[in-house]
Parts: sequence; structure tokens; C-alpha cells
Amino acid sequence: MRNGRFAPSPTGDLHLGNLRTALVAWLWARAEGGAFWLRMENLDPITSRVEWERSQCADLQTFGIDWDGPVLRQTDRVEIYREAIADLSASGRTYWCYCTRREIAESAQAPHGIGGLYPQTCRHLTRAQRSAREAQGRPPALRLLVTEAEFSFDDAVVGTVSGPVDDVVLVRNDGVVSYNFASVFDDASTEVQCVVRGDDLLSSTPRQLAIAQACSFTPPGYAHIPLVLAPDGSRLAKRHGAVTLGQRFEAGQTPAMLCAQLARSAGLEVPEKEIVPRELVDRFTSETLSRSPWVVPEELLSSSPLAT
Repeated sequence: MRNGRFAPSPTGDLHLGNLRTALVAWLWARAEGGAFWLRMENLDPITSRVEWERSQCADLQTFGIDWDGPVLRQTDRVEIYREAIADLSASGRTYWCYCTRREIAESAQAPHGIGGLYPQTCRHLTRAQRSAREAQGRPPALRLLVTEAEFSFDDAVVGTVSGPVDDVVLVRNDGVVSYNFASVFDDASTEVQCVVRGDDLLSSTPRQLAIAQACSFTPPGYAHIPLVLAPDGSRLAKRHGAVTLGQRFEAGQTPAMLCAQLARSAGLEVPEKEIVPRELVDRFTSETLSRSPWVVPEELLSSSPLAT
């Protein structure tokens, strides 16, 4: 039994790529007899909206994906996150970072810098140096003091992956708990054993493993599935046409037609023209999952339904 989850951010309607990931994650959990959680990663107060959460939940239900228990919302768990982070700080595993994004970017471009990685500028600041930065009015972020430079893991789709790790942010300089920490904490506390998500998040996984290690969590297994691309090869977005469930309905497609199309695009054997998720559970096997991105046919993005 392996529990799974789908964790969208409520910042807009779900599109075909989101629905495809949700379908694979749901099938993986249900096929192995596990629970399936729906978690709203809604910590960002600027972009997250309750109305988008309602819309996403409605789309998943219409599509045929259910979940166990109530919807989990990260905003309901902020105090729990802060308690766990306080424990890390009490054990000497964190420090305040006063660097701006520009300073970090410039450091990465220096001769000995590593692109995208924080160069530990504030790790060894003296009390006087911290006071000087605070006097300048710089809001600090809280970083995890990471002791290993690289983490490796075996991905069920991609294979063995290794990646460098910097001193990852736990609390942003606006006081919001970081995505990486909240995601790791939630997966551990809800006993998620298999994280299925898009491979655009592959590079963040080593950082999340560093957080799990610092918190003494057993990390889940990972399966990063290839993204859905537009016909021009770019990442699928709303500008490409009828990409949401509602738009596909308007074009004449039923949820069962779209389910069959998305399942086939992920590498599952689905000869039927129409099928609902529960009918795919007994057929699901992770071995057949596609290892290549799915380029959406032009006709699927048009105003008329795709012939299946």
C-alpha cells in the first residue's frame, strides 16, 4: 500500500497538464491500495484564492478523481510548520540570510559561483555583521544549514538522479514558510509514500531530501512524469487554446473522452474512446508510463473535440 497525493496551488483553473498529473498520481495510489490526499499549496497570500480552490476541486470531481478525508490546506498548518522550524533553529541547523536576489544572482555569476545555488554568504556572519544588515532594514530569510553538497535518489520514471544542494530557504524574507519546507513536512505528516509530479520539479527534489534528512523524516518515493507541451514545443499554457476542463466541455468533449486521451498520452493502454478513472485502476502499471513529454495535438486545442 502506497499513499499518494495531488498538491496544486489554487492560482487558476487546472489545465490538461495538471489533470494528467492528477490522473497518474491517483491511479498509482489506488492501484496499490493506498490513500489519496488532495492538498492545496496556498501559502502565497498574493496568488492563492479560495475561488480557484473551489474550481479545482469541482474539476477533479467532474473528471472522476476522488480523495480521502477533507481537503488539506497549508494555511491551516502554518503554526505546525513554525514549530518544526523552531526545533531546527534550536538545534543550530538554521541561520538568517540578508542577501537580496540580485546579490545571489551576481554571486552565482562569479568565477567560482554555481548557477542557481546560494553561495553561503550569510552562513558565518558575526553578530556585528548581522546587526549592520538589520540596521539597513534588510528583511532576512531563514535558511537550513545543509551539511551535504549533493543528494541522490532513485526516481521511478527518470531513474537515478543526483543534484547539488545549497542552504535551502525555510522561511522567505516576507515571513511566508517556503514551498520546499511545507511540501516536505506535509508529505511526511500525511504518510505519503509516492510523490507523482511533473518533471519540472525534479531539480527541487535534492533540496527537499536535505530538509527531510534534517527533520529525520523518511522521504517518499518519487515519480517525475514528463510535462505536457504545446504544439510549438513550449510548456502548455492557457494562451495555447482550449486547455481547461471547462473549455474542453464547450468544445464537445466529455470527461470520459478526455480521460481516455490523457491516459493514453501517459503511456497506458486504453483502446476505448471513453473511460473513467475508476475503470483504469486494475489496468494501471507504472512500467508502461511514458518517459517522453506529450505534445498536445493541435486539434485538441481547437474549438472542436479530438476524434478518439
